[in-house]
Amino acid sequence: MNEGAQVSGVSEPRVPDPLHVLLVEDDDAIRRSVQLALERYGYRVTVAADGLGGLEAFRDGGHDLLILDVMLPELDGIGLCCRIREQSQVPVLMMSARGDALDVVAGLEAGADDYVVKPVDTAIMVARIRALLRRATFQPPGSPTTATATAPAQPPGHGDKPLVFGDLSVDTRGMEVRRAGELIPLTPTELRLLLEFAASPGVVLDRRKLLRDVWDYGWEGDTRVVDLCVLRLRKKIGGGRIETVRGFGYKLVRG
Repeated sequence: MNEGAQVSGVSEPRVPDPLHVLLVEDDDAIRRSVQLALERYGYRVTVAADGLGGLEAFRDGGHDLLILDVMLPELDGIGLCCRIREQSQVPVLMMSARGDALDVVAGLEAGADDYVVKPVDTAIMVARIRALLRRATFQPPGSPTTATATAPAQPPGHGDKPLVFGDLSVDTRGMEVRRAGELIPLTPTELRLLLEFAASPGVVLDRRKLLRDVWDYGWEGDTRVVDLCVLRLRKKIGGGRIETVRGFGYKLVRG
């Protein structure tokens, strides 16, 4: 692994706070090298060597982000991610040895937010982690935690009233989404994606733009991440709410 590597020409700075990462990887050499690399960047890392051990460690709590290998003994990474999503929306980064399309699809459909392919480049992994954590703590302009006495006027769509699209209600201040009055649990990535659509209802957003604005990619990323996250989001908010515009991207239906 190359700690000095750069992404988009900018070296990744060390993490100032001891954020807690759970790493579940059965290969001893990979687990140790990833752990040491993350600790050099300032992360506190808990490790597990199999899926059941990872589930037990997760239930102990206190993790800011999870890194799960796809191929794990006892309980594989896909099953582990599904079990975790039953209880938590904590950011999840999957690792795949092959980058095989089926592994990627299965991991993202299980609720993972992003994935990396082994062998892992340290700088890229840390950049992905930082992007995931930013999404998990994202506050839109005008929210109580970002507003100040001297702040400029809020942009359209960021007032006190939730945005309403049919039976869908998006509260950009409380960071809550409801469908027909029922609260919908969304992962940080799903919420950030929906907020991106809600800011421009009826406007077609292409996949590359969504990769930049939602996933915070400063380099070319895999647009399957976008497609599968849109698919998961549709299942939660209603299949007809986000429309596919073939050859261009997606848009949020106004009415």
